[in-house]
Amino acid sequence: MASPDPPVTSYAPSDVPSGIALLLTIPFAFFLPELIFGFLVWTLVAATHVVFPLLQGWVMYVSITSFLISLMFLLSYLFGFYKIFESWRVLDSLYHGTTGILYMSAAVLQAHATIVSELDPRIYYINTAASFFAFITTLLYILHAFSIYYH
Repeated sequence: MASPDPPVTSYAPSDVPSGIALLLTIPFAFFLPELIFGFLVWTLVAATHVVFPLLQGWVMYVSITSFLISLMFLLSYLFGFYKIFESWRVLDSLYHGTTGILYMSAAVLQAHATIVSELDPRIYYINTAASFFAFITTLLYILHAFSIYYH
C-alpha cells in the first residue's frame, strides 16, 4: 500500500529568493529605498520647527510607523517567516497599497507645511526636502504594492 504524499507545511511562493538575493529582485528591491527615503522624511521633519503640530504630527506618525512595519516585512522575508502563511503576498500588497495612500496624505500635508514655512529660508528648505522625499516614498510604496500583486 502506497503512502499518501506528505502534507505541505509551507505555503510560500517558490519564486521568492532567499538571503541578500531578495534585495536584487523586483518587487523586493523596493524595501531598502522605502526604508531609506522614509527615514529621511521623519528625520527632516524632526529637524524643523514644527509650524502645525497636527499636520506634521501625522507626517511623523505615518513615516515612523511605515518605517517600522516595512522593516518587519523585510526581516520576515530575509528570515523566511513568510513561508508559514498562505496569503502572505496578499497581505504584503494590501499593506504597501494602504501605506502608499497614507503616505500620499502625509506628503500633501507636508507640502502644505512647506508652503506655510516660506518666511524662514532654513526651515523652508528642510521642509521642501521632506516633502520631496515623502512624495518619492509614496511612489515607492505604490510601485511595491502593484509589483508584488502582479508578480
